[in-house]
Amino acid sequence: MSNLSPDCYDAPGYWDLAFSDETLYEANFIESAASHYLKADGPRILEIGCGGGRQVVELAKRGLHVTAFDLNSSCVAWTQRQLKRRRLTADVFCGDMTSFILPQSVDLAHCLVNTFRHLLTEEAARKHLECVAESLRPGGIYLLGFHLLPPDAAEEDCERWTINHRATRVTTTIRVLNFSRRKRIETVRFSLKVTTPKKIIRLSTDHQLRIYRADQFRSLLRSVPSLRLLDVFDFCYDLSEPLTLNNDLGDAVFVLQKQ
Repeated sequence: MSNLSPDCYDAPGYWDLAFSDETLYEANFIESAASHYLKADGPRILEIGCGGGRQVVELAKRGLHVTAFDLNSSCVAWTQRQLKRRRLTADVFCGDMTSFILPQSVDLAHCLVNTFRHLLTEEAARKHLECVAESLRPGGIYLLGFHLLPPDAAEEDCERWTINHRATRVTTTIRVLNFSRRKRIETVRFSLKVTTPKKIIRLSTDHQLRIYRADQFRSLLRSVPSLRLLDVFDFCYDLSEPLTLNNDLGDAVFVLQKQ
């Protein structure tokens, strides 16, 4: 049996399962960063673009106060159901990365999985960073993770991996379809093949993502003086090994602090 869906994000349970191997590493990094940079236990946390809520659930399980939002209503509803099923509490709502407002400031915001690159213009990216700064308390930090593109990086790329969970297997393929350094846009196809004992589900979505070199991100940051770059890491999330922001860096996690 085969079913088709137009958008991977409309199946947030499978989408989150595809990235579930990263959940504990990310959560540990978030808690460690709060302790290291803020000297705070139990920080108030905001997740931007929460997807199916795997981080929301994990951090709520750890007793943290979590607020989260996503533009996709299916993701928000799924996350709320996962919290309810586990008898956990978090504030989750539909929101836009460029125009959200929180009723109370947070200590730490995070967006670790390339969601930032969905903002296709410099203006949208700047508005997003300004919104984040408004949501943080003075001295609060933003953990922003996404892929930079070194000048000599290959323009064609394909990644594939498989996650097994009980009787469900999810194979994820991410393929670059087209690419323009001049326009700073690439089109990427995200595909999931979900195999269960009763059915096979194939999901496929094409998304445009903005391209950043290290110097282009530095330029963007200069336009948002309320945020200061403290450190840079890669997707190993090792606080003991800060990196240099240069054009050799591909996977990047930025620690930004509100001034």
